[in-house]
Amino acid sequence: MEREIDMKEVSDGRLYKANDLVKADARGCRGCFACCQGMGTSVVLDPYDVFCLCRGLGTSFDALLEEKIELNIADRLILPNLKMTGAKETCVFLNEEGRCSIHAFRPGMCRLFPLGRFYEDHSFWYFLQVHECPKPDRGKVKVYKWLGIPDLKRYERFVWDWHEDLKKRREQVKAEPERIREISMDILRKFYMAPYDPGRDFYEQFYERR
Repeated sequence: MEREIDMKEVSDGRLYKANDLVKADARGCRGCFACCQGMGTSVVLDPYDVFCLCRGLGTSFDALLEEKIELNIADRLILPNLKMTGAKETCVFLNEEGRCSIHAFRPGMCRLFPLGRFYEDHSFWYFLQVHECPKPDRGKVKVYKWLGIPDLKRYERFVWDWHEDLKKRREQVKAEPERIREISMDILRKFYMAPYDPGRDFYEQFYERR
């Protein structure tokens, strides 16, 4: 999800690449799950997130829509996001012990937290959101290790391309707001609803659809 922010107010003033050390390691969170509550519709899922969830849970996009994810408008487009439940808006995947039940294949936004992305010049940088995580004693960790995503270079290429694709679609909706459903449904059908083969490489399938 794109945001208009003042980097001086939300970050430590630095931009990071994958091999840089950043003070993001909450050391297992130690019983804290503040970032798994009150997120509203902000944990927007990209096609890789849905691929990982479907493969990890042995389910389909349609089945996830029944109780685990939902569709909402995110920056002019209708996209899927993780569902929050209860008075405290708790993530549906948080178990009774306050731990993530899908940690091994959690969405990219969850892996990223408390980092964010700053897009610029055909690429992006990572930045530390200094007010997001309440843990005061976070340790330093390399960005790539914190993300824990296999084949990070391919993933980062995908993230950029997906960002640019959505940017173009949002410009279409901005020019023709009455087409939001048509444009959004085209994205959903092509990149989310059509099943991915869990035995095949995700990126190959994504770029075939693209």
